[in-house]
Amino acid sequence: MPVELTTGTNPETAVAPEWEPPLPPTDLIFDDGEPLESNRHRIAMNVLIRSLQQAWSQRNDFFTGGNMFVYYSSDQAMNRDFRGPDFFAVLDVDGTKERQGWVVWLEGGRYPDVIVELLSPTTARIDKVTKKDLYQRTFRTPDYFVFDPFEPNSLQGWHLDISVGYQPLVPNDRGWLWCETLGFWLGTKEGTIDREAAVWLRFYDGDGNLVPLPEEAAQQLAEEERQKAQQAEQLAEEERQNAEIERQRAEQAELKAARLAEKLRAMGIDPDAESE
Repeated sequence: MPVELTTGTNPETAVAPEWEPPLPPTDLIFDDGEPLESNRHRIAMNVLIRSLQQAWSQRNDFFTGGNMFVYYSSDQAMNRDFRGPDFFAVLDVDGTKERQGWVVWLEGGRYPDVIVELLSPTTARIDKVTKKDLYQRTFRTPDYFVFDPFEPNSLQGWHLDISVGYQPLVPNDRGWLWCETLGFWLGTKEGTIDREAAVWLRFYDGDGNLVPLPEEAAQQLAEEERQKAQQAEQLAEEERQNAEIERQRAEQAELKAARLAEKLRAMGIDPDAESE
């Protein structure tokens, strides 16, 4: 394209303006109005988000979200054809920052460090092929997992080897998969959450302890306080019983001493007389 010169400009001395890259789009949308596949999918997503937030409640250096857009390129943003992961976590970022979605160019180029997709019959192939390839090649997300909330034995996971790509994770004897990035196991647990009974995908710490939801942590704390109160009550009862035993022993000693004194008096010996 010829350089457009202003009137009176000498063509021989004119300098073309410096090229500037196009600015990223700003008219982003963060809600496509499409709900999750089912209520169980919604609960399963929130279980992962809320339990990680509970586990790291004292930290502000991470962000975790789900079912929200992840914008990573201008083309993808303009096509508006990509809904974000069902669960993702990004480490070493400002966790106090309010976000409607995850916009990579506004986050210092940071992509999700961990992603979990909740499978369904309509999304399983996309999650296991298309998205997996995207997360491996473009996102370079270290840990990727998939799980169908309606299929308890469906958990699969991969860890990224930069030289060869995603490598399948080998489950432990409980069927759990280790998430190196978070330092937690991903495993399943049967139970009722939000009035729905199912086998849920849960986090477990390195010692195999369940990472609780906030309400579970509150219940644990209440149970610990109840046990402490019960132990204190038992201790007080033991002390009362010990005091009663000592009182009875003192009474028996006094009774024994009185009987001895009575015998001595019968023998003509004054038990109260001071020995010479």
